[in-house]
Amino acid sequence: MLRFDRDFHNECSGLGGSNPRRTWAQTEGLPLPLGASWVEDERSFNFAVYSEHAETVTLFLYSCHDLTNPILTFQFDSILNKSGRIWHCRIPLHQMGDARYYAYSVSGPAVAGLRGFDHEKVLLDPYALGVFFPPALDRKLAMEPGPNAGRAPLGILPQHRIVFDWAGDVPPQPESDAIIYELQVKGFTRHPNSGVHPSRAGTYAGLIEKIPYLRDLGITVVELMPIFQRDPHEGDYWGYMPLNFFAPHAQYASSSEDDDQHREFKKMVKAFHKARIAVVLDVVYNHTCEGDNQGPTYSFRGFDATGYYMLSSDPAAPYANHSGTGNTLNFTQAHVRKMVMDSLRYWKSEMHIDGFRFDLASVFSRNTDGSLNWGEAPIFSEIAADPELGRLALIAEPWDVGAYQLGRGFPGTTWLQWNARYRDHLRRFVRGDAGMIPDLMRCIYGSDDLFPDNRDHAYHAFQTVNYIDCHDGFTLYDLVSYNQKHNWKNGHDNQDGMDANYSWNCGHEGDEGAPAEVLALRRKQVKNYCCLLLLSNGIPMFRAGDEFLNTQFGNNNPFNQDNEISWLDWSQLQTNQEIFRFLKRMIAFRKSHPSLCRSRFWREDISWYGVGRSVDLSTDSRSLAFCLHGASQGDDDIYVMINAYWQELQFQIQEGAPHDWARIVDTGLPSPNDFPECSLPLQQSIYQVAPRSIVVMVRAK
Repeated sequence: MLRFDRDFHNECSGLGGSNPRRTWAQTEGLPLPLGASWVEDERSFNFAVYSEHAETVTLFLYSCHDLTNPILTFQFDSILNKSGRIWHCRIPLHQMGDARYYAYSVSGPAVAGLRGFDHEKVLLDPYALGVFFPPALDRKLAMEPGPNAGRAPLGILPQHRIVFDWAGDVPPQPESDAIIYELQVKGFTRHPNSGVHPSRAGTYAGLIEKIPYLRDLGITVVELMPIFQRDPHEGDYWGYMPLNFFAPHAQYASSSEDDDQHREFKKMVKAFHKARIAVVLDVVYNHTCEGDNQGPTYSFRGFDATGYYMLSSDPAAPYANHSGTGNTLNFTQAHVRKMVMDSLRYWKSEMHIDGFRFDLASVFSRNTDGSLNWGEAPIFSEIAADPELGRLALIAEPWDVGAYQLGRGFPGTTWLQWNARYRDHLRRFVRGDAGMIPDLMRCIYGSDDLFPDNRDHAYHAFQTVNYIDCHDGFTLYDLVSYNQKHNWKNGHDNQDGMDANYSWNCGHEGDEGAPAEVLALRRKQVKNYCCLLLLSNGIPMFRAGDEFLNTQFGNNNPFNQDNEISWLDWSQLQTNQEIFRFLKRMIAFRKSHPSLCRSRFWREDISWYGVGRSVDLSTDSRSLAFCLHGASQGDDDIYVMINAYWQELQFQIQEGAPHDWARIVDTGLPSPNDFPECSLPLQQSIYQVAPRSIVVMVRAK
């Protein structure tokens, strides 16, 4: 009978000699886990990397004192150090000297046009948990054939003695009180007027200092724009060009020590959790920063271009480009899916992340030839089957460059989805477009046409993530201040960014010389947007700075603007305190009325009206009223009157006696009367709703 337990091995390994026999793992290394992992009981590191078509693989270990010449070079033996498609070895710590960094060199067959294998290139481990950039880092050199030793990013050997104290960490689980706040880590506190100490401005630590502000506003979920490590020389301010899927972006740490970004990131997450704020990461798994065949070879391309990326049939553009960035990861490959699964598990288990928003998630559905798998693409079932990941908040951007799968078309049937149709319909209605009442009703109700809750589909109302704006496009203030994008500073002749913004400048382009009546109308329109967003069924999301009218000066695509165009200008918080106050109170109103955001659709609890008894669905109509009955939820009744017309309209309240209702909101009134501290009982059943205004009333249960 074979026994493989450790005690039996230890008893027998000493037979026939005084020195114990080395185990297979000690001799050859193990293929799992991938990456560089510390083996405590052996005081050694195990290295494992995937490359299907490699002919030779070499490991380099570097000290801090010489980033060009390795202190140890290990040539993998394909007989001893390879299992399937994974190359692996184990190196004792006492043989590694003062090694702190590591990298690989890989050779293999050439594939025309791909610029794949190059044995002279120093390659970053795709599973590196930390990335070090030498002072002589040279992006241009990575874009050319030939050596780049001393000028390429290196993996940081993981610290094997550091343990973070997660004691007392309890992940929040927002439901009807979910308010998502999208922010960019650096831009949130980088501006000199952020109130954060300069040593922490633009960092994970800087976010911790702003947690009281977010609590005061009423935020329950922060969605961090990408924090995966990226190439600091690329000019990618937003972060959507990842170099690695496991390492937090080191340049967001307040310290430059190799492992400090991990500790600081964990402290940030723990601090958010202590404040009952969940943390969602915007993750980019659809492509990498290596771009097309003209881009840099840092990692994936050098390990196996045909194994990691989707290919096209066009020799001039050999990499399929469903991401719009030059390449697309191939999710038909099991090792690519495993890498993503391992990354997700890492951020959940090690970093305590509460959810993920997946950029261009339709890429997950792409077949090898680029066609869409409209059935059950493997990655979705793999995530759903994972006992930890399946329970997290999973949010899709349900499209890519050539696919649009919003609603039932998206294979992740239990995922939440960014609802871009909600965004567009609300924008068009608020600016005064004709024929929008039916669309407005569907949006407020929870978009059940996209997420039907019938027996066959059984979607939930909370699966629509409703938003008016996000990082990609105008800010909320710019949406009411500009008719056209102003992206000249991005360097693309104003050709980048969306053209279909459905914005309206309220009669004057930009702020310079804008009349007082235009500025007043803009503020009212912002309040109207806030009302509709927070009165709709589904999960609301808005972007950082909307609460104080932050502007990007009409730039709707500042992906490369790491400057005051993109950084939040905190001086606007005081200037536009009335907007902050209004949004804060609207958030509190929503959270105090769980009837608004439900797991299921409102069904018989909603009654629709117009200025009179019936809804006017005509093309010329720009008015709507509804009463949401809250008894089934143990809540009050809410009556809303919406006038997007440019003249005052008289609404006849259709339910109850006038004194039953108390006015909560009237965006047609100046602050603070637009949302007074105390509700005001109605005196009559007729209400004159001002032009482009919304009125909200409550009837106590």
